[in-house]
Amino acid sequence: MERIYLDYNATAPLRPEARAAMIAAMDEVGNPSSVHQEGRAAKMIMERAREQVAVAMGAQAADIVFTSGATEAAALCLAGAKVHCSHIEHEAVSANCIVDQAVDVMGAVDVTCPEQSILQLANSETGIIQDLPEGLFASDMTQAFGKIPVAFDWSGTQMAMLSAHKLGGPKGVGALVLKKGTDIAAQLRGGGQEMGRRSGTENIIGIAGFGAAAEASARDLDSGVWGEVEKLRNILEIAIAQSSNRTIFVGNTANRLPNTTCMITPGWKGETQVMQMDLAGLAVSAGSACSSGKVKSSRVLIAMGYSEADAACALRVSLGPTTSEEDVMMFVEKWTSAYEKFMARQGAKV
Repeated sequence: MERIYLDYNATAPLRPEARAAMIAAMDEVGNPSSVHQEGRAAKMIMERAREQVAVAMGAQAADIVFTSGATEAAALCLAGAKVHCSHIEHEAVSANCIVDQAVDVMGAVDVTCPEQSILQLANSETGIIQDLPEGLFASDMTQAFGKIPVAFDWSGTQMAMLSAHKLGGPKGVGALVLKKGTDIAAQLRGGGQEMGRRSGTENIIGIAGFGAAAEASARDLDSGVWGEVEKLRNILEIAIAQSSNRTIFVGNTANRLPNTTCMITPGWKGETQVMQMDLAGLAVSAGSACSSGKVKSSRVLIAMGYSEADAACALRVSLGPTTSEEDVMMFVEKWTSAYEKFMARQGAKV
């Protein structure tokens, strides 16, 4: 049975452009810090990727610092800083912040002091997009980058974190984006790579894939691919609503990522739904995929005012450019069948 992948917010399938760029980079033997021909060739690959990421991000190439991922970018950004955030932030951020900002029922965060706050642009679980205030200390743009237009230089934000695998690049590479003139204290010291901001020989193969994926994602945005994905997301939600009048679609009246559905069916554990869909050949999620397999109620949904019991019943479906209407309707069919069996066990009407 051919499986259907509907968990793009966890990680997007590797784009063909990224794969090709990585294979080509494997043939370059040089260290980008070396001055000989081989080293210069490797550095050229890296700097081309830096430019690709910068253009897609609406930033300057000199202000892109390559890291091992968004988690390292967050650690680099937040080191030594006294910064405030809310519970909807990724744990890589909230673990390094003062978590005291309020979240309303629509998922909007009340940022009282932007220059001392970090605010994600889009949430991985609900897809809800935030309005970033001017002068914001930093923003986690990991989920938004590649799915909606981003113009970092015009955002009023001092720093932003990115991860390649969320937009079809390889895992294990990301970036911290800096507003021109922003200083950071290097946490990895040694050879002074990345203009002294992050030492260690750069992951040229991963960086090449990141650049190619960023460029391809920008083309997708320009061509309207994500508008088509949004239509599929809406088809999915309408069909599920017709099957279940008790299912809640979180943030469906808010500004959301075009690919994300977060739905709560009270009494039906999200982890159970994930396992049932997995057995039916579909990959979906009960929330963030960054908790090493831990199953617990969503901090994000609880912060929005949902009960712990309801938050434990959330299911996230996240689509991508390769998702088809047939994929969506297969999910609806399999989910509806499982839902009817669940309701029958409860002795309730669908």
